[in-house]
Amino acid sequence: MTLNDLKIDLNASLKKGDTVRVATLRFLLAAIQNAGIAKYGKEVDTKITEEDILDCIKKQVKTHKESIEAFTAANRPELSSKERDELTILEKFLPDQMTDEELVVLLKPIAAGGETNFGLLMKQAMAIVKRKADGGRVAAMLKNMLSE
Repeated sequence: MTLNDLKIDLNASLKKGDTVRVATLRFLLAAIQNAGIAKYGKEVDTKITEEDILDCIKKQVKTHKESIEAFTAANRPELSSKERDELTILEKFLPDQMTDEELVVLLKPIAAGGETNFGLLMKQAMAIVKRKADGGRVAAMLKNMLSE
């Protein structure tokens, strides 16, 4: 997913009149631009990487999930619904996530390695998993495996 792909998707959404998608993509592009400026300065358009873009998308997804929880707790279903719609749009830009079974297969050798420092175990696990699973999910599964 490149910056140009997102801009093309934004233009297509504008032509379709999909206001929710347009607003979500504009907000995402602004977040990417701001993160790029903070990291690279004025050369954002030439230096920004796909990894930077994925980081921004993940941050947006996390923010939307937190907002959904807050709006649900505050009994605001209309705002929660809006956030869910935006979250659905953003999740389409993320790489496919690993299933729990796939994670267990990858994490078993790490958990069985005998290491006791959880930070080192997480570092090894995230290096193998890369961007295909959420860190919180990996941590929970790893803790569960270690406690068994």
